Amino acid sequence: MISANNVSLRYGGRTLFEDVNITFSPGHCYGVIGANGAGKSTFLKILSGHIEPQTGDVFITPGERMAVLKQDHNLYDEFKVLETVIMGHKRLYDIMVEKDALYEKPDFNDDDGMRVSVLEGEFADLNGWEAESEAGTLLNGLGIDTEWHMKPMTDLEDTVKVRVLLAQALFGNPDILLLDEPTNHLDIQSIDWLEEFLLNFNNTVLVVSHDRHFLNRVCSYTADIDHKQIRLYVGNYDFWYQSSQLALNQSRDSNKKKEEKINDLKAFIQRFSSNASKARQATARKKMLDKITLDDLTPSSRKYPYINFKPEREAGKDILHVEDLNYEQDGQALLTDINFRIHKGEKIAFVGQNGSAITHLFDILAGESTATSGSVNWGQTITQAYFPSEYDHFFDVDMNLVEWLRQWAKEGFEDENYLRGFLGRMLFSGEEATKKASVLSGGEKVRCMFSRMMMMEANVLIFDEPTNHLDLESITALNKGLQTFPGTILFTTHDHELAQTVADRVIEITEDGRTHDYVKTFDEYLSERYVAKTNA
Repeated sequence: MISANNVSLRYGGRTLFEDVNITFSPGHCYGVIGANGAGKSTFLKILSGHIEPQTGDVFITPGERMAVLKQDHNLYDEFKVLETVIMGHKRLYDIMVEKDALYEKPDFNDDDGMRVSVLEGEFADLNGWEAESEAGTLLNGLGIDTEWHMKPMTDLEDTVKVRVLLAQALFGNPDILLLDEPTNHLDIQSIDWLEEFLLNFNNTVLVVSHDRHFLNRVCSYTADIDHKQIRLYVGNYDFWYQSSQLALNQSRDSNKKKEEKINDLKAFIQRFSSNASKARQATARKKMLDKITLDDLTPSSRKYPYINFKPEREAGKDILHVEDLNYEQDGQALLTDINFRIHKGEKIAFVGQNGSAITHLFDILAGESTATSGSVNWGQTITQAYFPSEYDHFFDVDMNLVEWLRQWAKEGFEDENYLRGFLGRMLFSGEEATKKASVLSGGEKVRCMFSRMMMMEANVLIFDEPTNHLDLESITALNKGLQTFPGTILFTTHDHELAQTVADRVIEITEDGRTHDYVKTFDEYLSERYVAKTNA
């Protein structure tokens, strides 16, 4: 068990937490949610002891071991991959190091033998003989093949190092597990494996994530950070969202009825207070009025951008025909004999192990790159808006946001007030609209790219991983915007919920750069692929 008792934290004049009291019990997975800047990651650091609160303390049941997903990718570069995972259980790793050092002593004596005997007993109690096997299983489950297990961490790409650090946190059955964005850089298969692992994990888990499907699958409780407090809700993210909206609506309805009752009573009192025959009734109603109190509605600090893509013109029947398309990079074939047709109104998720192949395909379709061979034929009525995987170059300019957005404004819509209103709906209100484009955060840049696409009023949208850097509120707004868009969408994403609720067709790019086409939802595609893999 782990609990926060009267915890407060302030940075300068800003208060993140004020007298927070909350307890997390074994056997449950808690999803920690809140608006950007609410303090989700900071709260995990308070629980882990990396940040000291101004008031209050954190209590952990004596003898329980905590594991934390570390964020420093290069911290273990001098160690081997398998060793790095085992280091997640510090006591076990320390025993292994000391034990090996004693065995290697050239002058091994009786005292050393006694010490080794004690260490061997503790090593066995900690399931040390299974350590390498367990570490290997975790690595394999997260998509790191056995051939990499004995290589140094420095040989791995950062995206793979993240997986090793996740395996390190999961290693050794910790009593308390703190995970900050564990699904980052994981593919669909690895996320599915992690979900199953956590569903079968019997201890305490706290997880911060922007992946709604992940939170819905693994969390039995939701810890909502808002207004400097943390409130616990039974259920997963969807249940929290629905119940919180229901409670707010019910409170609003209750207040509305109370306001109507108050107005009726006031009208009666005003009308009959001077009437002697009605004076007693007026007095009774005055007492009733004094007893009516309106619920204190505290609006959430969350802000949802307004994402609404509207095409200027309707597309014709001919959308896109890709024929015999090939693409090579440095002599390696990324795309091989690609053939497909896109029909009006289709919303297609492109999936595959090689994200680079999908990115190059989208670049070719958007006219940003050229195929080695083959053809790409868009219909005559088609206009495109593209969200690329790399977009920093759009912001390497000396412009404020109003000036930046004006570049894509159609004739008659260049007015500053209009552009400010547009930016305001995307959460750049007031002075935020005069911020320099070059200093934006990752999430702010994404919202600006969406603004650019909306200004273009295209009838075909192409998105390459649009949810990276976004908070849950922006992801939810994007999800709704894509669902209601009447045109055609081509997209790739690691957000399961987005893929399932938007796509009506899935095109898979295989490891050899070819395509498999599935006219079905994302979950139906996954089900078919799972059955095919099981029967293989």
